[in-house]
Amino acid sequence: MEAKQVLEITLSAGHMLLSNGAEAYRVEETIERICSSYNLQCECMVTAKGVFISLLDGDNEKITSLKKIRTRRVDLYRIELINSFSRNLQHNPISYEEAKQILKDIEGAPYFSFPVRIFAASMTSFVYSLFFNGTIYDSIVSAIVSVGIYFMLEKISHVGFFQFFEFFLSGFIIGGVSLAAQKLLPFVSKGNVITGAIMILLPGVPLTNGIKDIIYGDFDSGMTKFGESMLVITAVGAGIGAALAIGVGVKL
Repeated sequence: MEAKQVLEITLSAGHMLLSNGAEAYRVEETIERICSSYNLQCECMVTAKGVFISLLDGDNEKITSLKKIRTRRVDLYRIELINSFSRNLQHNPISYEEAKQILKDIEGAPYFSFPVRIFAASMTSFVYSLFFNGTIYDSIVSAIVSVGIYFMLEKISHVGFFQFFEFFLSGFIIGGVSLAAQKLLPFVSKGNVITGAIMILLPGVPLTNGIKDIIYGDFDSGMTKFGESMLVITAVGAGIGAALAIGVGVKL
């Protein structure tokens, strides 16, 4: 495989890893693994915003390129597929066309359907509400709230609102509905409902990956992920706090 083709493969793999929530060190290891599979030396640098790769071709000339990350989400399934792809290349290097097809298949792999994700969100809130000493009634209300929040986020995320506003609004709705539920149903605890409902909003994986990046020395990527996670947590907390403050003011 030619150096330019290897560069294209590594950029595609690195881009998919980073845009699906992989740690910076994992992206760099995968890129280096792919290049070594074709006996090419490479230098790569991964930040929260993109992947930079420089290769030495057969004539000892450097070929450098970069790919910018525009959207990010968490998809551990695709990360595992690309990890397996890079490891298999070390034992069995394949042609450019085959590699491109595999990466295309990974990129086009189906996501969980919206009803399945809605069900998973409701079960997450239901279980966590029980886990933190909530009653079955608290858990049911928490599950219902999480379904509404997840549906709302799915719809307004396509509109292009600021991320802070999306999560602030989600927290505000959780706080407001929890207060109303406690007022209408005295056997429901607003604290337990809030505890369960916010679990679908908390950025556990990005926060963990940010800390791991910092530990591995990738401070730029790590601090960015950590900062984004803290922004989400702050937005959710501010929304809930605002709803509770208004609720106390109007004696809900």
